[in-house]
Amino acid sequence: MSAGASGRSDAPTGRDRVKEAPGASGLTPSGDLPTDEARWAEDPRWRDVIPLDLTGTTHLLVVAAHPDDETLGLGGLLAGLPADVDLDVVVATDGQASHPRSPTHTPADLARIRRAEACEVIALLAPRARLHLLGLADGGLTDEQDELTAALVRLVRPGESVLLAPYRCDGHPDHEAAARSAAAAAWRSDGRLLEYPVWLWHWEGPDALPWDQARRVDLSDEVRERKARAVAGHRSQVEPLSDRPGDEVLLRPDMLAHFARPWETLLLAEPGESSPFEDLHAREEDPWEVRTSWYERRKRALTLAALPHERYAVGVEVGCSVGALADDLLGRCDAVVAVDESAAALGRVEGTDRLRTVHASLPEEWGRLEEALAGESVELVVLSEVGYFLSPGRLRELARRVGELVTGPGSDRATVVACHWRHEIVGWPLTGEEVHAILDEALAAAGLERRSHLVEEHFVLTVWSADGVRAG
Repeated sequence: MSAGASGRSDAPTGRDRVKEAPGASGLTPSGDLPTDEARWAEDPRWRDVIPLDLTGTTHLLVVAAHPDDETLGLGGLLAGLPADVDLDVVVATDGQASHPRSPTHTPADLARIRRAEACEVIALLAPRARLHLLGLADGGLTDEQDELTAALVRLVRPGESVLLAPYRCDGHPDHEAAARSAAAAAWRSDGRLLEYPVWLWHWEGPDALPWDQARRVDLSDEVRERKARAVAGHRSQVEPLSDRPGDEVLLRPDMLAHFARPWETLLLAEPGESSPFEDLHAREEDPWEVRTSWYERRKRALTLAALPHERYAVGVEVGCSVGALADDLLGRCDAVVAVDESAAALGRVEGTDRLRTVHASLPEEWGRLEEALAGESVELVVLSEVGYFLSPGRLRELARRVGELVTGPGSDRATVVACHWRHEIVGWPLTGEEVHAILDEALAAAGLERRSHLVEEHFVLTVWSADGVRAG
C-alpha cells in the first residue's frame, strides 16, 4: 500500500543535477552559485540555537539515503555518542548512481566500493553500531519508500526510539523520500523524529533554515578529528575515481566546508504520514475483497454471532472500509455510524437514515465522531482489522475513548468487539495479539471485561462487555 509517496520524475533534480557536471561549474540546481560556508557561519541566529537534548535516550535509529549522508550530517554526533545509547544505522541505497558517466566504474563496482566505505566509516565513528545496508534504488528511493518504511518499523522500538533522518526539504528526491519513510515509521511507533540537512547548506542560504526548529550539537576537537577521518573515508566521493571525464570528485572542498563546523545541526520534526489507505481505495473497488471472499464473510458472521446482546441502539464501526460489516451490523443495531479515514472508501458505503458515515482519523479527530453522534448513547463499538494500523500509543488512546463512549450515561449494554489478523502486518509494529492485549488493559480500566475470545489460525476475535465474565 502507498505511504503517501508521489511518482518520481525522470527530470534531474537536486543532487542529480550536480552529477551532470561534477567538478565543473558547481552551480546549484537553479543556476546560482552555491552558498559559501562563511555566510552560514557568520549568521547571528546561531547564538540563539538551543543545544540538542538526548537525555534519557536509549536507542537511536539513523536513516541515510546514501552512504556518506549520515557521516556528513551526523558524524560528530555518532562519534560522541554515550556508550549506553544503542545505535542502528540504516543506509537505504548503495549510492551506485554517484558517477553515472564513469568510464572506469560500473554501477555494480560503485555499489561494492561504497558499501565497503560505509562499513569502514561506521566502524570508525561508532564501533558498536549495527549497520543495515538495504540496497534500494539510488535515485529511485521514492518508488521504494514502502520498503524503506517497513525496514525502519522492524528496527524501531515503540515509544523508545529517536529517529534521525535527512531533512524533508533537502532538495534531493532520495533524501526527501527517506525523510517521509522515517516520519511514517516514527508515527507508527510513537518514536521521536529529528532531521539533518545535507544539501540544504550548499544549495540554500540561511533564510531557508527553519531556525526555530534547529538544535545544535557542539563537537569536541577529538570528535571533529574523527569525523574528518570518517568523511575522508568516503574516498569514492571526496577523491576522483580517475583523471578521466566522468570520474571527477563529487564532494568538493566548498561543499565539505559545511561539515567541518565545530557543531552539527538537527531539526525538530513531527512524525506523521498521509493516509496509507486513500490511494489504495482509489485504485481498487474492494481492496480487501470483503464482499466476495468466503474468509471475510465467515469472519463477519462469527463477529455478529459473538455479540452478547440481540439488539443495540447505536453501534459504531471504526475503520469501516467499504462498509460490508457496517451493513451487517444494521441487522443488530437500530443505527450504525461507520468511520474511516479514507474518503474514497466511504464513497462506496451506501449511507441511509440508519447508516451514517464519518470521515475521520481516530483518535486524533475524535471530535468529528462526537459531532456526528450528537449525544446519542452508543452501546456497541466494533474494531475490525484496524488496531494494528495505529501506533501503540494511539491505540491506547483510542481504546480509552471507546471505553468511555460505550460506558457513558444511559448505556447498559456496553460492548466492544475486536477482530484482527494474526500474522505480520508488513510496515506496522503491532500484531493482532498485541492489539488485543492493549485493548484488554485499556478496556478493563473502563470497567469492561473479556466475555469471549476466539483464536483461529488466521485471526483473533474478542468481545468485552460491562456485564460479562472474564473468559480466560
